[in-house]
Amino acid sequence: MASRSTRRSAIAPPMNPDAPVIRTVMRKSDDKGGKRPRGRTLRSLKATEAFRSFVLDQLEEIGDVTSRSMFGGVGLYHRGVFFGIIARDVLYLKVDEGNRSDYTRAGMKPFKPYRDRPGTMQYYAVPLAVLESAMDLTTWARKAVAAAERGAPRR
Repeated sequence: MASRSTRRSAIAPPMNPDAPVIRTVMRKSDDKGGKRPRGRTLRSLKATEAFRSFVLDQLEEIGDVTSRSMFGGVGLYHRGVFFGIIARDVLYLKVDEGNRSDYTRAGMKPFKPYRDRPGTMQYYAVPLAVLESAMDLTTWARKAVAAAERGAPRR
């Protein structure tokens, strides 16, 4: 009788409450009787409340910034325009041809939610020096809002 492959979800408990939980779908038995991952390994986008509060405080000068939980991370909106992501306690802001060079010059990388997917999103990590300066972060965030507005579909 041929053996049948079964699936189960394995959720490992985190080492600490802020650690990301990784969920992998496992397929029963490879040629040597062991288990092997099947499909994609998802990384948690979880952001701590302390980091979320810090970012929102730093962006206070812009006004009308709201945050919404999404997939464990946080989406940032200015007057309804989605311009930033907080994931794994890193702030990513929207980029386009108008501001991408600021990020690449600083050596920053694009947001990549999945390790095993080749694509990235048009959001780049904010340099620590910028994040720590409310004045600098406000300037970068305004550029991100403008990029998001340029990229938004026309109604």
